[in-house]
Amino acid sequence: MKKLFIICLFVFGLVPLLFSQKSSKMPAEQAAVNPIKDAVFRKLNIDSTISLKRSVVINGQRVPYTVTAGSLPVWDENDVPIAGVFFTYYERADVSDRSSRPLVISFNGGPGTPSVWMEIGYTGPRILNIDDEGYPVQPYGMRDNPHSILDVADIVYVDPVNTGFSRMAGKDIPRSKFFGVNADVEYLAGWISTFISRYNRWASPKYLIGESYGTTRVSGLALELQKSRWIYLNGVILVSPTGLGIERGSVMNAALSLPYYAATAWYHKALSPALQQKDLSSLLPEVEKFTIDEYLPALTRGGSLSSSEREQIAAKVSRYSGLNEKVVLQNNLSISTSFFWKELLRDKGYTIGRLDSRYLGKDKKDAGERPDYNAELTAWLHAFTPAINVYLRDELNYKTDLNYNMFGNVMPWDNANNNTGENLQQAMAQNPNLHILVQSGYYDGACDYFNAKYNLWQIDPGGKFQNRMKWEGYRSGHMMYLRKEDLATSNQHLRDFILNTIPPKGKPAKYGE
Repeated sequence: MKKLFIICLFVFGLVPLLFSQKSSKMPAEQAAVNPIKDAVFRKLNIDSTISLKRSVVINGQRVPYTVTAGSLPVWDENDVPIAGVFFTYYERADVSDRSSRPLVISFNGGPGTPSVWMEIGYTGPRILNIDDEGYPVQPYGMRDNPHSILDVADIVYVDPVNTGFSRMAGKDIPRSKFFGVNADVEYLAGWISTFISRYNRWASPKYLIGESYGTTRVSGLALELQKSRWIYLNGVILVSPTGLGIERGSVMNAALSLPYYAATAWYHKALSPALQQKDLSSLLPEVEKFTIDEYLPALTRGGSLSSSEREQIAAKVSRYSGLNEKVVLQNNLSISTSFFWKELLRDKGYTIGRLDSRYLGKDKKDAGERPDYNAELTAWLHAFTPAINVYLRDELNYKTDLNYNMFGNVMPWDNANNNTGENLQQAMAQNPNLHILVQSGYYDGACDYFNAKYNLWQIDPGGKFQNRMKWEGYRSGHMMYLRKEDLATSNQHLRDFILNTIPPKGKPAKYGE
């Protein structure tokens, strides 16, 4: 069974719209309005931008920058524009030579969500107002990000079609051109090529960063960019990765969740005193070893286990998960994530979050098999939606009546032939300069940290690329950067990764000596 996508999709029955702004090529003018026609479809300029000069202090250093917001077209095979993709581009202003200046191309997931989450929550120079653990606060608004990676790299945040302000160029354009694993990768590779040409970044070291479904997207893009656009990357950063199309099966999927259960139970103080007194750094290796050496073989054996063997495994699963041993036996040793979110704190009247299990929810009934809602996602939408609208519309003065789609209409989504993990391996094999960094939150129950490790093991089963792959864990959830401490640490890990993966001047990209 493939790893489920990370963020629940909300489908909005929106009529396709396009946005207007001052074009970089045409004088600004008021579009003529036909009340009848435009009530059905508003066809405006899909190739337009605005720019502002700003500065931010990062690690004690003032960094001047230019921020450009707007849209660039997606071109079809006949060089006809079929969509406008909205982006926000941050370029350090005191750098004259871009040939050695890294460019980071940033995507979020869904697959129907824009790049808002990492732009104003993680790596951008402006971030939203939240408390130190990531919970929403009022008044809504923005502040400078002292940990942004803009000091070492320019960044473009990309909103795929029907997310953010991005829209198709016409109502008759086939949705199949955009909404599927491989269609998504194909059109975005073309858009990236257009962006690189438009902003003169062909000589720059290039990086892709994706979060959630965005990791599926950038893993596929790594190979597609090489094959169809002849663009070679220095690095791919996977933040809270999906299963990347790597088959697991129900037994493997169940087993790999246990270390996440242990981390979450530890956070909520639901383990025995002997385990609670341990730090995660010593507890989790113990649970991982049990998972691989004992739990996975037991699940594989299924009904052939003797009663005593089954009870021994159930006792250990109970010990590490914080669940009652009887409950573990009733579930044939295999605990689904949705049941875990409902069961762990059931007796206290709480559910726990899916994407970040530090968050608590309250259901109408304590009984049931799964929570009524995702406590963490509700909190995040509460915080991010007003902040991104304040930022784009008020601070950057980007004028449009379009709704900024936090979750856009991208369904049906074609998941067939998802080989993105294999695509990433092939891109690494063909490009000796390509490195991977994975960032995972221990309390992420949708894209758990141990499944992220499993991805790396299977992408490189022969151990040939281990010196080009790195994994980092954080005491937070899916968006680990929402926790103040991890915002600083995770950005520094990005900064170090970028600086360490730019080869010395003149060093050839080849295998051998």
